[in-house]
Amino acid sequence: MPSDLDATLSDVGYAKVIIALKPQMAAEHVATAEAALATHFTVPSATQAARLSAVAERAASRSFRRPQPLPQRKVRVYPHLGLALGFVDRQGATALAADNRVETVGPAPEMSLIRPVASKAAAKPGAKPTWGIGRLGVPALWAAGFTGTGVLVGHLDTGIDGKHPALRAAIDEFAEFDLAGDRVPGAKPWDSDEITPGHGTHTAGTIAGRPTKRTIGVAPGAKLVSGMVIEGGQVIDRILAGMDWVLSKGARILSMSLGLRGYTPAFQVITDALRAQNVFPIFAVGNEGPETSRSPGNYANVLSIGAMNVQDIVADFSGSQAFNRPGDALVPDLVAPGVDVISCTPGKGYIALSGSSMATPHVAGLAALLLQAKPAATASELEDAIVSSCKLPSGMLKERGNRGIPDAVAAFTTLTGRAPVAVATLRPARRKPAGGRRPGAARKRGSHRVRPRSSTAGRPRKARRHN
Repeated sequence: MPSDLDATLSDVGYAKVIIALKPQMAAEHVATAEAALATHFTVPSATQAARLSAVAERAASRSFRRPQPLPQRKVRVYPHLGLALGFVDRQGATALAADNRVETVGPAPEMSLIRPVASKAAAKPGAKPTWGIGRLGVPALWAAGFTGTGVLVGHLDTGIDGKHPALRAAIDEFAEFDLAGDRVPGAKPWDSDEITPGHGTHTAGTIAGRPTKRTIGVAPGAKLVSGMVIEGGQVIDRILAGMDWVLSKGARILSMSLGLRGYTPAFQVITDALRAQNVFPIFAVGNEGPETSRSPGNYANVLSIGAMNVQDIVADFSGSQAFNRPGDALVPDLVAPGVDVISCTPGKGYIALSGSSMATPHVAGLAALLLQAKPAATASELEDAIVSSCKLPSGMLKERGNRGIPDAVAAFTTLTGRAPVAVATLRPARRKPAGGRRPGAARKRGSHRVRPRSSTAGRPRKARRHN
């Protein structure tokens, strides 16, 4: 039994755990699997569970009937992840560890949003894309016809403003997971973040925002599978439910800007499950500066993203840390544009935010462009292409920026074996009008019927109003 789980059981008497199920158990029907495991789990307090249910219902965007009353629900199985979640006492934890249907048992982590460190009004719209899109070399892939069309990107955040003009056409599907972790049926896309405001709306715009008066989206042809999973309530229940839903929709890329401060292995079983399903996890490293990072953004099997500015300098707030492990000891893996990033804010507006949360969706958008170029690419191939394309600018410390900044063209070339070629823009041929008249030439008088000008003769004139 993990020492931190043992300590919680001693201090509290119960603990929330994540269990990895063996393949045969994960393949069972959800209800069957939950019933088989229920005897190992407990409901610590029926009263607390009932109050959580009431609070969650009031906070949800619409009322709904919960699949099972919370005071009766002991365990929840996430079939696409192959994981289960619930509360156990010491006896239950011991029984789970001995159950041959269970692979591992560990404490459930409690994550939090990685909030931006600064915000300011967006500059006036211009013809050029945002500076981050240009810095990664993304327009060269657009010119070659790659905008992310046909690619689904998983986006788990505070929600998304579905009425924003840059996002209306970017949403494939939206799911709201309430404070207890249940999906709210029929929920319309909205953003629950009133502090940033609109953290999820901003990150979504950077991934796949459509061009309006501004060009903000790295993959403006991609579609988002967007889930509201944070903040508040039973966060790990919400995140696991969101991840399982994203996998059920077939998304191959997952962008998340959340984490637990410091290092904990508790989330490792979750990232392992994503990798086992060939999903590419792209996570923010955190905003607490040098010698800090967040889990799971500091794991070896995710792509960890830090933030840099327009001068190719790693932002002071961007996390970085070395670990005692072979091969991939330093995080972040790379840095991307994360300072003064202009993207959407709820209510049809735009705002400039700074944070590793703003850098992460740039890389998720780039991954979408690459996946369109090679739809059969594995998560590892996408990651290798992006990582190998990075260059460390002169003056950027490796200890802060690690491999440096990705290059869209180099990543494309590595993945596909060819350089992107700009698609010629063909203008439609001018059609010769009947009678041989040259385009733009004036018609001869009498060559067409002229409508008489409307006249007011014979109509009563309106009296002019005098003020």
